[in-house]
Amino acid sequence: MQLFKKRDFGTFISDTFSFFRLYGKNYFKNYILLNGFLLILLVLIFIFGYKELFMQAFASNKGGESYYFESYFQENLGIFIITGIITFIVFMVLMIINYLYPVFYMKKLAQGQKNIKVDDIMSEFKANAGKIGKLLLGLIFIVTPLALIVVGISYALILIIIGIFLLLLVLPVMINVINFLMFDYFNSSRGFFASLSYSIRSQFSYSNAREGSPFWKYWGATLVIYIIIYVITTVFTMIPMIFFMVKLTTSAPDGSFEQNPFSGGFGILLFVTYGVSLLFSFLLSNLMYVNSGLMYFDSRRDLHQQVDLQEIDTIGINE
Repeated sequence: MQLFKKRDFGTFISDTFSFFRLYGKNYFKNYILLNGFLLILLVLIFIFGYKELFMQAFASNKGGESYYFESYFQENLGIFIITGIITFIVFMVLMIINYLYPVFYMKKLAQGQKNIKVDDIMSEFKANAGKIGKLLLGLIFIVTPLALIVVGISYALILIIIGIFLLLLVLPVMINVINFLMFDYFNSSRGFFASLSYSIRSQFSYSNAREGSPFWKYWGATLVIYIIIYVITTVFTMIPMIFFMVKLTTSAPDGSFEQNPFSGGFGILLFVTYGVSLLFSFLLSNLMYVNSGLMYFDSRRDLHQQVDLQEIDTIGINE
């Protein structure tokens, strides 16, 4: 697949799926080798940790205590703190790998590498450790507060209807800006603020202003991919709710299930299903990242010119 080429709205969607048809086996093999243990650990924490939390929250008061859940929380405060810290660390590491793996994988493809291995991706993480740290700080202290302000204003405007359309317009753009930031930061010599500036400007115009604005095709492609991911993950999250409603309406009311629906085998089934849904959401998020990568390479017209010149230089070599 040629990464550096001009694409339209439909091509972004089709090439995203073509990418996984061509490289999916190798892509997800490396992805699972890098992320597999962390994904399983996060799912297990979710299943058993949250199951215990919800069981205690829904359990009726015992022994006449009015604040049973509060008492349980206070008695196990240390466990909650340790579990929370472990979950936070696992989630942060997982998010770093999950966000940057597609960036480094597509970077290797752009450099002409064919058979990409885990060691190749790990070498990118090691070589860019300092930049990754700066990126995290920039995302946490600069990008996130600005994004929260924009989203907050949009939510506030929902009261006058226009906020709904504003959110629909703004959220795909914010996703693109963040993803473009990561791709540009590790595929160019620009610093964090220069890459952030480029990621914003590239949503609205090419370097050559005569080519028009790519805004609507970037916005539309991101929205379509997001809807696809949302529909698939919603199907998984709806399954446990259907089980819950069927169990509630078909079981004889003995008080025990209604008192604590998360206990027993049904509770395990419920949270295992949600855990699998969480796992699929991480896997499906790669659709969004690869789509953003194709859009980023579409925006780099300077690299298109270099590729065209290289192809011209090779004419006649193999004849």
